[in-house]
Amino acid sequence: MKYLDDSVHTGLNCQGRLLLSDRAHLVFDFHQIVDGLKEVELGGKSIGTTKKGIGPAYSSKASRSGLRVHHLFDTTFAEKFRTIVEGRFKRYGHFEYDTEAEIERYKGLAERLKPFVVDAVSYMHTALQANKRILVEGANALMLDIDYGTYPFVTSSNTAIGGTCTGLAIPPKQIGRIIGVVKAYTTRVGGGPFPSEQLNEIGTTLQEVGHEYGTTTGRKRRCGWLDLVVLRYSTMINGYDVLNLTKLDVLDGLEEIKVAVKYKIDDKEIDGFPANLDLLGQVTVEYITLPGWKSDISKVKVFEDLPEKCREYVEFIEKYLGVKIGWIGVGPSRDAMITR
Repeated sequence: MKYLDDSVHTGLNCQGRLLLSDRAHLVFDFHQIVDGLKEVELGGKSIGTTKKGIGPAYSSKASRSGLRVHHLFDTTFAEKFRTIVEGRFKRYGHFEYDTEAEIERYKGLAERLKPFVVDAVSYMHTALQANKRILVEGANALMLDIDYGTYPFVTSSNTAIGGTCTGLAIPPKQIGRIIGVVKAYTTRVGGGPFPSEQLNEIGTTLQEVGHEYGTTTGRKRRCGWLDLVVLRYSTMINGYDVLNLTKLDVLDGLEEIKVAVKYKIDDKEIDGFPANLDLLGQVTVEYITLPGWKSDISKVKVFEDLPEKCREYVEFIEKYLGVKIGWIGVGPSRDAMITR
């Protein structure tokens, strides 16, 4: 509701524009409390979650004890809510939480939410039948996917292209062009292996010039060279038709730029991207070193006007992946984008 209130406060009319599926699972305050308690339990092996309650909410969903949006309008909501909270008390001890006060609060919020709730399946298919243009934006990259990411250092949902089908009830055959969005270098928030991470001046430069801080938590992002092994793996799963290469300008001041092209163990190249994180932690990364362009590209509007070395960097990525780069971000402003 805070997001809704903030949007209205800025003058946006959200009615008919911001919609909520009646099948969406609810993340409650107690989920956030439990998220923090789980991290404490893990100690030095913590996942590094945002502590926003996402994991515990998905646990409730998977155990078929979660509450969905439509439950807010059901007469049994209070009873079901008490049951799920009591279950968390039994598991984690009686943490500070006023169950009855929260029930009353959610009753009030339910009335405010009601005008925005829709049957998303019918809504999406009505749009498809009317040949509406539908743009689906993923919030997290493939390596945070619950199945194909660096498990367990992942989010709790499918962030790969399949999430479009499971999350929005869009049939696979209705999916059109798939656009991969990738930075010109690699970043990560939270724990987990990061083979091309640069714990040195390069990593600090990428972090500071790129303003690399987590959107949700404000934590500094870990930074490293572009990892084409990861990007090739992501391309295999998502089947990108075209790429949008962002933040290329962050590399403007570097004398040379490295790109990760192979993982090796005991001097032998490994196929694909390892599922076993212990194995991943043992890899030696093989890099290709390319010359930097040492000039400001933030005002460039046409690909051919980029410095030669800059164009070579873009073309190297395209050749390695076999996917065209259709857009190149050269600065923070909305119009700092080259279209090819």
